[in-house]
Amino acid sequence: MRVHYLSHVPFEKLGTMAGWLERQGHTVSGSRLYHGDPLPDPDQFDALIVMGGPMGADDEQRYPWLDGEKRLIAASLERDRKILGVCLGAQIIARVLGAPVTRNPQREIGWFPVQSTEAGRADPIGAVFDDGQPVLHWHGDTFAIPHGAVHLARSWGCENQAFRYGEQVLGLQFHLELAPDNVRALCHECADELRDGGPWVQSEAEMLAHPPLFDDARRRLNRLLEVFLPDRG
Repeated sequence: MRVHYLSHVPFEKLGTMAGWLERQGHTVSGSRLYHGDPLPDPDQFDALIVMGGPMGADDEQRYPWLDGEKRLIAASLERDRKILGVCLGAQIIARVLGAPVTRNPQREIGWFPVQSTEAGRADPIGAVFDDGQPVLHWHGDTFAIPHGAVHLARSWGCENQAFRYGEQVLGLQFHLELAPDNVRALCHECADELRDGGPWVQSEAEMLAHPPLFDDARRRLNRLLEVFLPDRG
């Protein structure tokens, strides 16, 4: 399978997804939107992965490349490409599908449980989170569930944590792909988001204090990708 990813900032890329894609023998390419890399035509890939970033999903005035990114996602939907969005990526996909993206009532940063919805428990992807184990969050905005999509998961700090749109699209508000080095980079680049604190904000030390949770997240990511990105040959 040919997999193309979109990166919005240099410190949020594929993370541990890169290793899984390599082990599965997928061909991986990417566009660094912050660097002005050209966007491919959907005929050049089978699956599109849209990563996170600190900007807003509707911040075209500051980041004009968001407009071209949204057009690419819309074209990929029309051509039946698989599309996976992580954090900001999920928010941008939700916007393309017609759903609003707004400020979450509180910032959510750190390890907090997600719970499958009733629909999620019956879904092979939503079932990955049915045990309520903590996953890693880093966001201040939230998406509404697009019309026609299935609401898969929620958390105490954010109602809409995951959605699936048919068999084609998966949006995750949280991060399964982050390794400890990725968290350190986020804490360095986005330190201001940690300063105000809050009930759903952990410190860098708190986030890095649980190595088993990183291992668990990687295993969950692998299970999710095995379901969502089966090799089409």
